[in-house]
Amino acid sequence: MDERQALSSFAALSQETRLQIVRTLVVAGPEGMAAGAIAEKLGVSPSTMSFHLKELDRSGLIGQQRESRSIIYTANYDALAGLIRFLTEDCCAGNPHICTPAAAVACHSPSPVEKKA
Repeated sequence: MDERQALSSFAALSQETRLQIVRTLVVAGPEGMAAGAIAEKLGVSPSTMSFHLKELDRSGLIGQQRESRSIIYTANYDALAGLIRFLTEDCCAGNPHICTPAAAVACHSPSPVEKKA
């Protein structure tokens, strides 16, 4: 991931609803969720949800696919992993192994989104 892509990702995530959407989709896993289900879970109107989903899709942090009459949204795990790598590639003066324990804990700790579910 280059700096331009990282900035686009951070810009997309810097809005509360969009951050909640990404976290919800990460918890949902590869099966993803329909826009209506995400909107209902987060208490957001469908039109507002549509706007935020388009922004996240444009940034590459989520993907979409049509299933019958629904569009299913999923987290783009490769893009999210790329963003984490971008943040940690110069960790501790080029010693990324120092960041590994913190990343491992973060990956195995339940998120606030999971705790609410």
